[in-house]
Amino acid sequence: MAERQEKSPEDRDLCVLQVSDLTKIYHMGEVEVHALRGVTLDFHAGEIVVLLGPSGSGKSTLLNILGGLDRPTAGQVIYRGRDLTRAPDSELTQYRRFSVGFVFQFYNLIPSLTALENVSVVAEIARRPMDPRRALELVGLDQRRNHFPAQLSGGEQQRVAIARAVSKNPEILLCDEPTGALDSATGVLVLEVLQDVNREVGATTVIITHNADIAAMADRVVRLSNGLVSEVMRNAMKKSPRDMRW
Repeated sequence: MAERQEKSPEDRDLCVLQVSDLTKIYHMGEVEVHALRGVTLDFHAGEIVVLLGPSGSGKSTLLNILGGLDRPTAGQVIYRGRDLTRAPDSELTQYRRFSVGFVFQFYNLIPSLTALENVSVVAEIARRPMDPRRALELVGLDQRRNHFPAQLSGGEQQRVAIARAVSKNPEILLCDEPTGALDSATGVLVLEVLQDVNREVGATTVIITHNADIAAMADRVVRLSNGLVSEVMRNAMKKSPRDMRW
């Protein structure tokens, strides 16, 4: 495993994403659904942020906008001084391809490719990729690199999905309910992998969940309710996923 890169306080204070007065309205026939109602947040280099809230609170909508998968109705998302909300589609494509890694609840692995090949597919289009074998080593699966998804457990498939996301060396890692399809014991292993990857790669890591116990591993916890930020907390002492129970 590569030598662990500790982040200095100065690095952690560096703002990677600035979200200002973000609003998102979906039109369903004549009905307006206000998914976000003026969200303002900063995301700093190398930190783990847990977005916590019930279904319908706006978590996934916010994550999709942060990742350039959707555009807001109003407000701004600034990435390294660039306004993503005004960027053309081609620039958003470059942002998603080179700067953001995605981990979803369901693994979306290609069934006909091995674990190594699934990771390599993403590494091949990255600007400064990590060696795919190193990415699998980082999640503890180098010995399973030649196995197909059907030969892997759910937790192993999710770890391959994490390796795939980090193989592009993203500055931002966005995780949508990464333990939602897993039992608690396997979920702990996946969260440990995310914590290790955050330390090794230094990516700003945003995890959305409805599970309040996961918040204990975060640097900051942002609670969303009805499209609004209801609370922002900083954990004075983070817990290891092994010390969390749900």
